[in-house]
Amino acid sequence: MKRLFLCALATNKGAYTMSVESIPQESNNHRRWGRDLGLFTFAPQVGSGLPLWLPKGAILRDTLERFLRQEQLERGYQPVVTPHIGKLDLYKTSGHWYKYRESIFPPMVEPRSEADEHDRWTYSDDSCSAPSFREPLKAEDEGPDGEAYILKPMNCPHHIYIYKSELRSYRDLPLRLAEFGTVYRYEQSGELNGLLRTRDFTQDDSHIFVTHAQVQEEFAKVVELALFVFQVLQLDDFVARVGLLDPASSKYIGSDEAWQQAQTVIMSAVEQLGIPYSIEQGEAGFYGPKLDFLFPDALGRQWQLGTAQVDYNLPERFDLTYVGEDGQLHRPVMIHRANFGSLERMIAILLEHHAGALPAWLAPVQAKLIPISDRHLAYAQEVAAQLRSADVRVEVDTRGERMNAKVRDAQLQKIPYILVVGDKEAADHAVSVRLRSNENLGAMALAHFIERITNVIRTKNREL
Repeated sequence: MKRLFLCALATNKGAYTMSVESIPQESNNHRRWGRDLGLFTFAPQVGSGLPLWLPKGAILRDTLERFLRQEQLERGYQPVVTPHIGKLDLYKTSGHWYKYRESIFPPMVEPRSEADEHDRWTYSDDSCSAPSFREPLKAEDEGPDGEAYILKPMNCPHHIYIYKSELRSYRDLPLRLAEFGTVYRYEQSGELNGLLRTRDFTQDDSHIFVTHAQVQEEFAKVVELALFVFQVLQLDDFVARVGLLDPASSKYIGSDEAWQQAQTVIMSAVEQLGIPYSIEQGEAGFYGPKLDFLFPDALGRQWQLGTAQVDYNLPERFDLTYVGEDGQLHRPVMIHRANFGSLERMIAILLEHHAGALPAWLAPVQAKLIPISDRHLAYAQEVAAQLRSADVRVEVDTRGERMNAKVRDAQLQKIPYILVVGDKEAADHAVSVRLRSNENLGAMALAHFIERITNVIRTKNREL
């Protein structure tokens, strides 16, 4: 549903023109759900595009991370952790500095001398100051003198140096490194959009190092994991897009041969898996073609979540090698991969896709206990303790409101299970179960309910 706003605008000549702006209602906006469900907030004093995650939002993030981390461990991924900053030279080598300078936060410079310190850097033991530059840097600039650091805009160079930290053998490959890594992009204010586009976001980032003979099979496994993740999250409405280079653009690196090899790998995988896809020239990364998964928001706008990219070029730039079966040094291939894309954007899409009613296994609060009166509070707390011991996230509503008001509030909070307890439930060691949809399941033995809810959570069932 949309509201139409008519706006009369005065012109210099004193006449008036009419414009019509179609504005979506907030009923299914992820920012509204973030506020109403107590998941996240924004504060202008902190900065635009910088979400603050509240306790329930942090639980949601942690649940998503633990789910994917376990799936990755079972598939041979190895967790790593890297710093939030890196030397500017790192991103010159990768090419990101020259290709995406306008989206990188200004460098922080360690001065070479005391004189430089006064010119470039205000420093004290408790200072959070950053350098200021008299003139804006251009994309082709080499950057400031001195040892410069930037907030990392992506994780791949850090993972590359984990690969380079020891001599690798063909027996070590595929090497699958995975990190929930927070990155920083200096998005313009007009481009920011709730959690859909922020200035800091956490990627479920993985970089896989493979031999040329392994790349086809490994890329197919990457896509299969992405499809599995979307299925579990009940995100079935997506479009697969193969992004190729734009022949008219000069932003790309590497040889035509390398690009053709990477393109062949991606096209073979989508054909093998039977995924309907579109081809878009100009949507490739600067170092290689990619497969993106686009999902609609509540307004039908497409947003990229998962991505998988084949890269023959960064291994060349960083001189990556492994010892082959013949005892000689060979060049590996990199696969860049993210299933969520970013936790922030994934949560935005999930909230709008499910209209705030997240699957029970994801819900920050999975059950709400409502004692009919104060004398039933002790039993409600006893039930809550048993649910917590079964790893169910539960709250007890101890407010002095009427029972019907408490039930309504729990439904508005999209809590999957609402458990009312009174004299009869306490006597029978039971709970009266309602769903957030207002369906009344009636009285149920507590042991039976615990079995039901834990099974729904364990199997990540769509139904309650």
